[in-house]
Amino acid sequence: MAVSQKRKRNNAATDDDENEIAELASLPIKKIPRSSLDKTRDILAMRSLPPPSSKGSKEPEDMTPQLARIAASNRTPFEKRVLTALCQIPAGHVSTYGLLSAHLQSSPRAVGGALRRNPFAPQVPCHRVVATGGSLGGFKGKWVTGDGEGITIDEKKKLLRAEGVKIDLKGRVLGTPWSGFE
Repeated sequence: MAVSQKRKRNNAATDDDENEIAELASLPIKKIPRSSLDKTRDILAMRSLPPPSSKGSKEPEDMTPQLARIAASNRTPFEKRVLTALCQIPAGHVSTYGLLSAHLQSSPRAVGGALRRNPFAPQVPCHRVVATGGSLGGFKGKWVTGDGEGITIDEKKKLLRAEGVKIDLKGRVLGTPWSGFE
């Protein structure tokens, strides 16, 4: 008898759940237009970027898979050093070509060349490197010009903004560059 009472309770719960689901299914669904920034955030989320912590600061990224890809790649030893150093720059921060080159004891142009050939972008975050004055510099081998920025610089802006980096109306990154290379 106890078994049949359990079944009745389970069936009753199932009937209630089915009624609630049917009720929810009958509600109209609103289509909300999504901006390209929303799409960029979705893409970054799908690429396993960690969510911000409840305290408002970002959790450190686990760069182990990217470091393994870099080590196993056929890049030059210098390019591997540059790409490995990129993995230290936290999400939501930027560094500069100058700071990165000083850490690597190289030149900013050599660093820029290695970044241009980054086959692992955006998971290995070359978009987090900007010019010393705060301008976005280059991205995918293209540089900001006075007559328009082009799609690649717009892509760099979207990636940085999606990570929480502030960019002013003139296209300069706001804040102090990150310099905590080890």
